[in-house]
Amino acid sequence: MNPGLIIFIVFMVCVFLGVPIVFSLGIASMVGIVAFEIVPMSYYIQVLYAGSDSFTLLAVPFFILVGEILCIGGIAERLVSFANTIFGRTSGSLGYITVFVCAIFAAISGSGVATVAAVGGIMVPAMIREKYDKNYAGALAASSATLGPIIPPSLPMVMYGITAGVSITKLFTAGIGPGLLMTLSLMLLNFAVSKKHHFQPAKREGKFDWRALGKEFLSAIWGLLVPIIILGGIYGGIFTPTEAAVVACVWGLFVSVFIYREMDLKKFIQCLNNTVKTTGMCLIMASIALAFGRVLTLMGVPNAIAGAITSITSSRIVILLLFNVILFIAGMFLETLAAVFIFTPLLLPIAQSVGVDPIHFGLIMCVNLAIGLVTPPVGLNLFIASKLADTKMEALLGWVMKFIVILIIDLMLITFVPQLTLFLVS
Repeated sequence: MNPGLIIFIVFMVCVFLGVPIVFSLGIASMVGIVAFEIVPMSYYIQVLYAGSDSFTLLAVPFFILVGEILCIGGIAERLVSFANTIFGRTSGSLGYITVFVCAIFAAISGSGVATVAAVGGIMVPAMIREKYDKNYAGALAASSATLGPIIPPSLPMVMYGITAGVSITKLFTAGIGPGLLMTLSLMLLNFAVSKKHHFQPAKREGKFDWRALGKEFLSAIWGLLVPIIILGGIYGGIFTPTEAAVVACVWGLFVSVFIYREMDLKKFIQCLNNTVKTTGMCLIMASIALAFGRVLTLMGVPNAIAGAITSITSSRIVILLLFNVILFIAGMFLETLAAVFIFTPLLLPIAQSVGVDPIHFGLIMCVNLAIGLVTPPVGLNLFIASKLADTKMEALLGWVMKFIVILIIDLMLITFVPQLTLFLVS
């Protein structure tokens, strides 16, 4: 039997037995090493160490900490108030506010789960109070939070860049076009739904108040500066993505403690505790997934898969469609970062062999897996949004399917119109 097939079978058996993904990868790798003596076990241990011995990986805990600080430090509330002064007199205004603030928060936290928790925690109850369908409110918050892994900075992009060996700065730049496209698409769907169901404006009286806009802007400016500091510093060549994450943490903490005064020692310890738990998972997964990919490469698995696919078709369009199907299904069952680590070493060489830019492929992967955040059975965004809306996850699916259709259309445009992704990079 093919060694690669045996490793895959071992991995799938572990997954179905309920073994965590990260340990399933490690067990499968060691089975391959012990059974087929590909490399000494000492080599495997060295690769595990090398997987976490990376300056770039230092960005991970700091971006996670930024998201935690902003969730607790009062910045999300100010962003919502600011957005309300802009969209408040428009039909379906709370929907626009949800998408708009999710886009801004995505440019701060880089995480879909953090975005739906912070923004959805404010906007879902507000929409329900204004007589929006609570299932629509939950579905909109969950779907808008898919912007978290796409609009830079993005934690999945950091992990993809490390795994694929490509520039994280270029990945961040490439995410701007797809992020704007998805933001506009979600707003257009909210426009159509609001017109059909007569969702009322949040502010029904008075004219647009420029003075109120200025006041709310001044209140929110400290939070709005975070993505400007992060992205401006990176693109201006002032600091690397890792250094940008550190600067964003310091700034977010300064704003939360000294300006908004909503961060105390107890809340800060809570932020650190959540960050340590998530970072530990990410770093262990990064090391083991790198070793897993190295074992597969030594066994020739990527070349075998590439040969099997190209023997069926050499069409770039068909291969990209096939990859989209694979990644979409993976997103339904796997956690985003786990899927990035598993599929990057398998699919990227094939994509490059048919002329797909690795930066472009990274965005295709990230968008697919972001959609996976709102697809059952795993769908972390759906799970959080259903709790916020006080309803069952299944009840959200009717509305969520409409958003998924829109997001898939966006995905097809991103896949087959590379300029949407690469025009800023080049």
